[in-house]
Amino acid sequence: MTIQNILSDLAASRQTREALYQDFHRHPELSLQEYRTAERIEAELRSYGIEVLRIGKTGVVGVINNGPGPVVAMRGDIDALPMAEQSGKDYAATGVTQLDEATGQQTPVAHTCGHDVHIVCLLGAAKALQDHRQDWSGTFLAVFQPGEENAAGAQAMVDAGIVDKLPKPDVYLGQHVLGTLPGGAVGIRSGALFSAAASVEITLYGKGSHGSMPNLGVDPIVLGAAIVTRLQTIVAREVAPRETAVVTVGSFHAGSKSNIIPDSAVLQLNTRAFDKAVEAHLHEAIERIVRAECEAARSPRPPQFRYYDRYPLTHNHAEPTARVRAAFDAYFGEDSVEMAPVPASEDFSIIPDAFGCPYSYWGLGGFADWKQAPGNHSPFFAPDLQPTLDRGVEAIIVAASPWLIGGVQ
Repeated sequence: MTIQNILSDLAASRQTREALYQDFHRHPELSLQEYRTAERIEAELRSYGIEVLRIGKTGVVGVINNGPGPVVAMRGDIDALPMAEQSGKDYAATGVTQLDEATGQQTPVAHTCGHDVHIVCLLGAAKALQDHRQDWSGTFLAVFQPGEENAAGAQAMVDAGIVDKLPKPDVYLGQHVLGTLPGGAVGIRSGALFSAAASVEITLYGKGSHGSMPNLGVDPIVLGAAIVTRLQTIVAREVAPRETAVVTVGSFHAGSKSNIIPDSAVLQLNTRAFDKAVEAHLHEAIERIVRAECEAARSPRPPQFRYYDRYPLTHNHAEPTARVRAAFDAYFGEDSVEMAPVPASEDFSIIPDAFGCPYSYWGLGGFADWKQAPGNHSPFFAPDLQPTLDRGVEAIIVAASPWLIGGVQ
């Protein structure tokens, strides 16, 4: 039983996988609205002879039971972003829009984070395992997860009963295509990999008045400006220099006319941290500062806080990550690298945490000219087809090999 046997059809299937990728790329769909995407994934899995389960509205799991042995789950996220693509590729999703069910608005959509790469790599790995069952033993779960971009998809699959419908994995794996690694490289690390994140909407209350009579009102714009400035001291003066933390004010809305003092203002913040205690401190400090500034400004009502788009810390477990890294080193050689922590965020860990199983997650370099590559969520983000699609399939098989075939052979 060898990795080479399982991957022996990689060259023969390359053109088919590239065409499949381009189809997914041309048909992006919003988070938790991935209806066509889920149907196409199901159709592909069934065409391979793989058992398919629908978990929730758009979550899909392919199940390959192949005798006794460990259970390995591999996650691929499937949603796109509400933005227009500007990659210039001949298969770009130019002009594609979708009705956002949450807002009722038509919005542009594009696979500008690379989730289409994740779909096709996981489909390719599942087919390779299905076609070469004699070369491994155990159970492989191909988990196609919706709604990563709005931090709701993993929890939706948990709420839909994924833990009760599938065997408990011995390990839960994941990968993400990035522009921050050399093209074709795989990068992994033990410990904190992606930051915890949350968005916070803060409503400030003032007292409306005519602009010529500010003494009769409480100006929430001045109040908000003071808060924005003071929030900058959290990272600068309250977080230890050895820690990493981000507090960003990304939106400030108030007022309608130059000579009207409004009666409210709304701030939207985003926080990032690689430690749960640091994240808790950020949120405590934000609320403390906002409440104190409101009191100082004579705000007539306490501020309101709404937390949303909350992402957990992605913290790779040491033992499975060491096994995956050893397999990567043996198979990929110099293309297996140590990945630095990334201050982006993921809902990946929600499902393995629900199962109570360890997990390991790695990055996949998607651009030959990686030092000039656009970042994820850029309108120009469109990874090189190759070696990215091949390497993504290889990485999944190699990462699963310590459990399914006992390592690189």
